[in-house]
Amino acid sequence: MQKTILIIEDDSEINDMLRILLRQNGYSTISAYSGTEGLLAHSKDVSLILLDLMLPGRSGDEVIRELKEKHNVPVIITSAIHDVEKKVDLFSLGADDYITKPFNNDELLARIGARLRANSGAASGEMIVYKDIELNATDFTVTVAGKPVELPRYEFALLKLFMENQNRTCTKSLIYDTVWDYENSADDNTLNVHMSKLRKKLKECSDEEYIETVWGIGYRMKK
Repeated sequence: MQKTILIIEDDSEINDMLRILLRQNGYSTISAYSGTEGLLAHSKDVSLILLDLMLPGRSGDEVIRELKEKHNVPVIITSAIHDVEKKVDLFSLGADDYITKPFNNDELLARIGARLRANSGAASGEMIVYKDIELNATDFTVTVAGKPVELPRYEFALLKLFMENQNRTCTKSLIYDTVWDYENSADDNTLNVHMSKLRKKLKECSDEEYIETVWGIGYRMKK
């Protein structure tokens, strides 16, 4: 069933860009250009909301709670504000995720997909397959070329994130927020150490290179 995303963004160019991007990737969209208009457009048919903070009249943070009370679906904030304390405040108001403008389109699509899967409960029950890797998110097991691989928490979460987004590059920002919960709780060195361990364990089961580095951006499953 096609998911509907409500875009609440007062900049018409950005709103149009998001609408086109989402429709090209299989989503239905509804566009609103103010907080009040977004509240009126929100209904049980909406599966997720993209909410800009800097809206005319009532700002995005003023309408988050009302959006959630009307119909509780994931809300992803889009904003140029980088302040970590502001992000924490928004989470306490009910926001589910936050992406900073200007954002990478693949990262936005990956965040949308992750929130929709989490909201439907599908993520925990799926067997995810990529080439000869099988990952079971229910019992936290991984096999590569038929061989079991023991992965601790962060390595498992990294592989799961990459396999869930096989056709997209996972940016470092997305990785930090998804695997380590907050962007400032890990750094490049931490990520590099875990990636090195993960790649080594996969390599022990097969000569194939499964994960490639996209320099300056992040990682993805090798095409």
